[in-house]
Amino acid sequence: MIPAQFEYAAPVSIPDALALLRSNPDAKILSGGQSLIPLIKFRLAQPALLVDINNIGGLDYIRAQDGWLKIGALVREADLEDSALVRRSYPLLYDTTLSVADPLVRNRATLAGNLAHADPANDHPATMLAYRAEVVATGVNISRVIPIDDFFRGLFATSLAPDELLTEVRVPMPKPRSGGAYLKMERKVGDFATAGVAVQLNLDAAGKIEQIGIGLTNVGLQALRAKRSEDALRGALPDAKGIERAARLAQEDCDPASDLRGSVEYKRNLVRVLTMRAIEKAIERAKGM
Repeated sequence: MIPAQFEYAAPVSIPDALALLRSNPDAKILSGGQSLIPLIKFRLAQPALLVDINNIGGLDYIRAQDGWLKIGALVREADLEDSALVRRSYPLLYDTTLSVADPLVRNRATLAGNLAHADPANDHPATMLAYRAEVVATGVNISRVIPIDDFFRGLFATSLAPDELLTEVRVPMPKPRSGGAYLKMERKVGDFATAGVAVQLNLDAAGKIEQIGIGLTNVGLQALRAKRSEDALRGALPDAKGIERAARLAQEDCDPASDLRGSVEYKRNLVRVLTMRAIEKAIERAKGM
């Protein structure tokens, strides 16, 4: 289809981009465009103004700083895939990046755009929930840090104001004996997940789970945290019975819809199986196995 008519601007600085957003509440940000452009083509999105931020310098960094992995708004999925730091220390993020679509899409798509789009079928929202990540929202006069639990507000909805730009994603640096994993079921390579599970945890000196995050993909109107599953495992020695109980709680707490990918019953059972496998894989990685 042919997109509806829109204006286009390519600012070269963050202040210029913010001024454009403030002057037009119906504007949309273009970073990678891998979600937005198809929506525009099908007229599911009809922005009056498209603000292309790709000419803004200094937003393509990946660096460890102040206890965080800091990822700029223009970092591509392919950049994360190629990062030795991500491969070495952030296996959950690396798993998730590799699961996004295909290499052509990953060459353009950005992590920040993936989160700002807030599609419950996207992979990164659940992963960021498992990590307890933060995002930096930059406005005209102030920047604010938003915990990821407060960021997603529903289907394609976030806590970003219309005149704010998501400029940075922050992932906590892993503690000793940490491990993570992302697993999803898809109909074919590159498809959205029928369901997906992200797990990030660390073990204490006695082998107990000190902290754990579990995020669920495409089984609700937004990415979900499996809080009861986390509570069931936190402070416990991870055995088969405990992992199975946590997985069943995730199965109960998700809220999938029946569609061409499967029935509600099928998707709930899929969440249970993927949760068990992701927890087991995260524990193996935390133990260095």
